[in-house]
Amino acid sequence: MLARRLLFVSRDYLGLMSPSVRVFSNSLSEVGKLEAPKLGSNYDTGQLFLHKVFGYRGVILFPWLARVYDRDLPNKKENSGKPEGDPPSFSAPVVGGQAKEIKGRTHTYYQVLIDGRDSPYITHRAQTESVTFLGNHSENTRNLYAIPGLDYVAHEDILPYSTQESNPLQHELFDKFLQYSEENDPPFVAQDTLRAWQEKNHPWLELSDVHKETTENIRVTVIPFYMGFRENQQNNVYWWRYCIRLENLGDATVQLRERNWRIFSLSGTLETVRGRGVVGQEPILSRDQPAFQYSSHVSLQAPSGHMWGTFRMEREDGYAFDCRIPPFSLESKQEDPNDPQILGN
Repeated sequence: MLARRLLFVSRDYLGLMSPSVRVFSNSLSEVGKLEAPKLGSNYDTGQLFLHKVFGYRGVILFPWLARVYDRDLPNKKENSGKPEGDPPSFSAPVVGGQAKEIKGRTHTYYQVLIDGRDSPYITHRAQTESVTFLGNHSENTRNLYAIPGLDYVAHEDILPYSTQESNPLQHELFDKFLQYSEENDPPFVAQDTLRAWQEKNHPWLELSDVHKETTENIRVTVIPFYMGFRENQQNNVYWWRYCIRLENLGDATVQLRERNWRIFSLSGTLETVRGRGVVGQEPILSRDQPAFQYSSHVSLQAPSGHMWGTFRMEREDGYAFDCRIPPFSLESKQEDPNDPQILGN
């Protein structure tokens, strides 16, 4: 049995068939049956799951094969020579004056739909996740389009389950993208609209690079997404969305107090951005709620650039430290002149 309301799965989950849960509801009803996580193969389109960290119900649409640049993993060759103040290259982040080559490792992520019934209970995310993008770049507007309830989930954060319900998830795109098929396993198959939508919106949806780094048991994961550009009289303005997840891997409770960003543009500008917290919050990372995730946006007057920085973290005893944000590149992509198709029409 799974709780109908949002439930939190212990991060110590080791493949057991009964996760430890905390339920924010007085009533329970059957949702489905947990299945063993896949270790050597990918999940299929239509697979229902619980998010291992954020607890929501979702369904897998299709996979992405991303390059993960993890600065916590050992690398075969390290070399020094870059001064700390210089903008770091994509593959050679600067830490304390030392540069090291980071080799990307391929890893599977999934494009998923979030069950709308669970969104109000996801308290350790700044907002309901969505994909944002600009419309046709020739439009002289500031319009920003969003597809709510769309997320990206790493393979290891999927806790698969099965159900007897023919419509087990509430999202406006569920019936447009998936069709119930009793003879299939999982019993939800992709419709032509899903395949057409994926192809049409590939530039805005594609997840290609993931960046990770850990400082004093606080792991920061960054995923950048290109959103498009706007034309004006002087030059083009390019936009990106970046999704950041912080995870407390230790026992001590910490709070994010400040952010310190460095933004380098191919045009030659280097900007510093400082401020309290992130997206108006100063999140606390504890054993009960060890993770926090948010998205933000950045624009450059050049088709590419880099970002890196630190979060100022503070423990309950007053000890403060700077948590490194791994450097990541901002790259534009060739665009289709047609507008993005929100619903795959």
